[in-house]
Amino acid sequence: MKLILREYNLKLKHTFTISRESIDFQPSLIVELQSDGFSGFGEATSNPYYRTTVPMMIKDLERFRSSIEASQNETPEVFWAKIYPLLRHDMFALCALDLAYNDLYARKKGKKLYELWNYTTERNPMTDYTIGIASIEKMVSKMQELPWPIYKIKLGTKEDIAIVKELRKHTDAIFRIDANCGWGVEETINNAVELKKLGVEFLEQPMKADNWEAHKEVFKHSVLPIIADESCIVEEDVSICHNHFHGVNVKLVKCGGLTPGKRMIEEAKKLGLKTMVGCMTESTVGISAIAHLLPQLDYVDMDGALLLAEDIATGVTIKNGVVSYSELNGTGVTLL
Repeated sequence: MKLILREYNLKLKHTFTISRESIDFQPSLIVELQSDGFSGFGEATSNPYYRTTVPMMIKDLERFRSSIEASQNETPEVFWAKIYPLLRHDMFALCALDLAYNDLYARKKGKKLYELWNYTTERNPMTDYTIGIASIEKMVSKMQELPWPIYKIKLGTKEDIAIVKELRKHTDAIFRIDANCGWGVEETINNAVELKKLGVEFLEQPMKADNWEAHKEVFKHSVLPIIADESCIVEEDVSICHNHFHGVNVKLVKCGGLTPGKRMIEEAKKLGLKTMVGCMTESTVGISAIAHLLPQLDYVDMDGALLLAEDIATGVTIKNGVVSYSELNGTGVTLL
């Protein structure tokens, strides 16, 4: 098996702002694995909050190139378990590698990934489209630029309720709110009351990740469901989130790929938690991998490629929230 690494700097359509940062470009690593005439593709983007850069990922993957390339025809579960001890300090790199290996494995089997997993796609949820923090006028213009059935609205400002009230005047779409750890306990409980009146479906990670007493308090008193994001990173976190959140948002780059991501979703379902997968502004390479988990999800945020000025791959397509699969096997990705 041959490992190929490609570095990209993805330009965004608009400056993307959340409660803690703003970006115009998203650095990204594409991993390709070649074997027996087939190629599989994976992706992980950099993220300052998790102290991960593309050069760091490349360095780690190059360090263990021989171990990676020595693998052949193992199941993705066996491959992940073998490589995890080497890359447990760099889950983003492990994610890109795991996505590529799952893609390659399914292509060798002549199946789409969801077919290999025996999933049925009739009830796939629609994806939301994210509106980053900006002036109210700019946020409205972003909605008008792309009418959508579900919007995920980034908040964490001093004018959050006013923003949502104004946005509601311009659309009947479902709203989801992501404060990215920007609120406190009373603020979250009080905001939930007002936001429910404004057609908000749930709140995602309103408070700091490690403030478990606060999460418990909000879990008891919020009139809206609370979904964990920054508080749910790896497999062990799912059970901790139980009785502190109503659901979990699994990010493949944070947990180390599709292989552990599937296990997290299965664990969440057993615990009665709502299941969601989110993206980290990936291109269609990473987004196409997420698509194969859709049959197991209640919600999904996989709009990363839609936020780009120019994509680097083809694969799944998204129109008005509905995800359509590529005719190709694996995750269905082709690099442009």
